[in-house]
Amino acid sequence: MKLSDEKKLDATGLFCPEPVFRTKIEMERMQSGEILAVSADDPAAEDDISRWATRNGHELLDVSKDGSTITFRIKKVK
Repeated sequence: MKLSDEKKLDATGLFCPEPVFRTKIEMERMQSGEILAVSADDPAAEDDISRWATRNGHELLDVSKDGSTITFRIKKVK
């Protein structure tokens, strides 16, 4: 899958639990194997989204930071 095929979710400016809630909704719309790139700037998002992805059986491919923005790449597994 090319990077351009990734779905993107901009959750910057939103605070807990909104980034996790929106990530959940977007993942439910996706097919198994697709990748979602989520950007968030809520400090709690790093733990919240990472734990949510693991708990729900998805693959957290990577987490990167650019200033206060954290980007998660999550692969839908099921």
